[in-house]
Amino acid sequence: MNAIWEPQQYLKFADARLRPAVDLLSHVEVTDPCRVFDLGCGTGNVTRLLRSRWPRAQLTGIDNSATMLAEAAREESEIDWVEHDLATWQPNSPADLIFSNAALHWLPHHDELLPQLMTFLSPGGCLAIQMPRNFAAPSHTLIAETVRACTWWSKVEDLLRPAPVEAPPYYYHLLAPLADSVTIWETEYLHVLQGADPVKEWVKGTWLKPLLDRLGPSQGAAFEKDYALRLNAAYPASTSGVTLFPFKRLFILAQRK
Repeated sequence: MNAIWEPQQYLKFADARLRPAVDLLSHVEVTDPCRVFDLGCGTGNVTRLLRSRWPRAQLTGIDNSATMLAEAAREESEIDWVEHDLATWQPNSPADLIFSNAALHWLPHHDELLPQLMTFLSPGGCLAIQMPRNFAAPSHTLIAETVRACTWWSKVEDLLRPAPVEAPPYYYHLLAPLADSVTIWETEYLHVLQGADPVKEWVKGTWLKPLLDRLGPSQGAAFEKDYALRLNAAYPASTSGVTLFPFKRLFILAQRK
């Protein structure tokens, strides 16, 4: 699913989006890696954390969005920023760490993708992944509900994907035969949001973006208005103006044999 990513929209919730990457990074036990890749690096916030952790590593950020990479390059020139489709990416030499925060859920065929990523690691290398697994929550189910309530629903029906991330046991059984160790866990974060339509604004920076690109300004605005009304009923603001937004994420660490 391709979209013209807008860094400023995505970065509205930069601190909350960064927290899972920090949590994943805190569990990575690789010492002094030579080659580190950040898949789906976006604006480079996470890549810079990797640089701070391993300043001597050859570090490359990979993303399919030239707009995001341009924003990343403004902040950090010592990292290699490479525009490439993650579905077809391959390193030119084995990696000691492949790190991916909130990117691989955009790609299909995890049964092929993740084992292939394991083959890109050097012996003892680590695959570290975080993916959202919040697709059964109202923030996502109400997208389909809103689309199907509109007269032009067929225009974007093909963008209504099934949940792209499987349950934890699926990934354990997929990776265990290829790994010396596999660690998997889930965390549900409770984001404390403020402002008008905050959940809509959160989703607008990610999962909603391809749909809005397809609709265009007029129909997109109508969709946003209807979607926001449904979200505000599912995630009501408190009297103090705070909106609580639970969000579940899946974490995977796999060390190659």
